[in-house]
Amino acid sequence: MFDTMTITKIGGSLCAALLVFLLAGWASEGLYHVGMDSHGDDEHHVAGYPIEVEEAESASAEEVVEVAFADVYATADAAEGERLWRQCSACHALEAGVNGVGPYLHGVVGRAKHSAEGFGYSDALLGQDGDWSAENLSAFIENPREYAPGTAMSYNGMRDVEDRANLIAYLATVTD
Repeated sequence: MFDTMTITKIGGSLCAALLVFLLAGWASEGLYHVGMDSHGDDEHHVAGYPIEVEEAESASAEEVVEVAFADVYATADAAEGERLWRQCSACHALEAGVNGVGPYLHGVVGRAKHSAEGFGYSDALLGQDGDWSAENLSAFIENPREYAPGTAMSYNGMRDVEDRANLIAYLATVTD
């Protein structure tokens, strides 16, 4: 099938291709290298010139105004919250007593924390006192790991305050 000459040609071709790639790498490093020959004591030395920029006064005009959750919740749209519920439905159910990966959320607004029957809560939530008021739910949904460090809830959080208010307004409608 292959004779000695064919194998020698294949080996020579591979060596020639490797040599071309090595020489191309060496040539491009010589053409495009912008680093210093020696770095001295400063390991993070970068070749270049600093550009001085004056502070922009318009940056302070773009500050984000934080709106109180209670104000947003007062005008929340439960119909919009029903659309947002789809994210939660992967782990939670709206039927009372039906637990999934997470506890059921039927009547959750105003319900005592860790009170869903038959659900095994994490120690992080068992250490929480009080009830699931709209404000507490908002803080939990915004960032579960910050609200209850060590929680088993793997959700990354809902940052938009209007979305949280709409979702909680929808959950408030799910009662007997």
